Amino acid sequence: MSEKPIKRVKADWAEVVLVCRKCSKKLKGGFGENGDQKLAKALRRALGAKGAGRKAASGVIEVDCLDVCPKGAVVAVRASAPGDWAVVPRGATISAVIESLGLAER
Repeated sequence: MSEKPIKRVKADWAEVVLVCRKCSKKLKGGFGENGDQKLAKALRRALGAKGAGRKAASGVIEVDCLDVCPKGAVVAVRASAPGDWAVVPRGATISAVIESLGLAER
């Protein structure tokens, strides 16, 4: 076993959004200004205006399948509200997604 201590890394995230990677891959985009971005990338751009990665205001993480598998949509869930999942249809505006996930007031 290693005797190295566990280190902590500071992040500026106030919220974390989990996005289903499998749903995103099936859609091959459908979000963003031109409709050619994955939901996770479009959300990162919209939420992380002041920074990137751990310095952004919110984190958007693509996770393995969430086992909902809607047709023509992507599943997203806010980590602070694990009982309230959003099924986001292809072509939904990012502002509508942000409002639906309850991130607008942040």
